[in-house]
Amino acid sequence: MDGRYRFRKVANYLNLATPLGLLISVAGGATRRPGPDGLVLACGYRHRFPVAGAFTVGNVVLTRADTLDERLIRHEARHATQWAWCAGLPMLPLYLLSMLVSVLLCGHQASYNVFERLAGLDDGGYPHAPLWWRRRR
Repeated sequence: MDGRYRFRKVANYLNLATPLGLLISVAGGATRRPGPDGLVLACGYRHRFPVAGAFTVGNVVLTRADTLDERLIRHEARHATQWAWCAGLPMLPLYLLSMLVSVLLCGHQASYNVFERLAGLDDGGYPHAPLWWRRRR
């Protein structure tokens, strides 16, 4: 495993984000298996919240689906790195604040969310919604 992914894996265990992700996967009835670059893929997540094709907590990628495509795994891997750089749990309020800003700017939770933009909107399957004041009438 590349050193940067090893760093991310260790950081997300130490900052308690990955243990939280594993706990959420157990509570959601997901089946866990090793993924690329130190990720844990938790498929078959049963709960309806959050409303997303997949979401990441630490190094744990959770999804209701049975499999994830390569682009979505790449997108979620970038979120795992964000968890490490945000020192774990502070990522939650920062992400929620970014989501609120995006909704206020364009009406969509991801289009102007800095975390989603840095993870790659296209890889995550998100639209590039225009700003409210740039829309055609």
